This record gives sequence, structure tokens and C-alpha cells, in this order.
Amino acid sequence: MSGQQLNNPLHGIKLATILEQLFKEYGWEELGATLNINAFKNNPTYKSSLKFLRTTPWAREKVEQFYLKNMID
Repeated sequence: MSGQQLNNPLHGIKLATILEQLFKEYGWEELGATLNINAFKNNPTYKSSLKFLRTTPWAREKVEQFYLKNMID
């Protein structure tokens, strides 16, 4: 199992941490506009957005890729 994570740059980073860092850097309005995810556009909260991302694989992938592109050096 540990071999599966060797090349995963997100290994060990929780989704909650990713969302928190993105929110601090960009805010809900910019995240909603950039990623086009309604959970960030319509009355967003940290808790509801996190729940949505945990249950919606395409949105989670979008957020993770945005995080990798913009937040990881």
C-alpha cells in the first residue's frame, strides 16, 4: 500500500487543510469563479464545502489539481 503513494504529492495533506489554505488565499468568491463549483458560489460555508468535496469526486479532483498548480512550489 505504501508503494501506491510514492509519487502522490498530496499524500499526508488532508482535504480540510487544502480547503482552508485555498480559502485563506483566494476566498469563496474567487474559488467559485475560478473552479465553477456551486458549493463555493451559493452561500458557502467551510463545513458544507468540505462535505460536498468529500462526496463529489469530480469536484475534489478539481480542487486538488488547483491546489497543486497554485499552492505547491
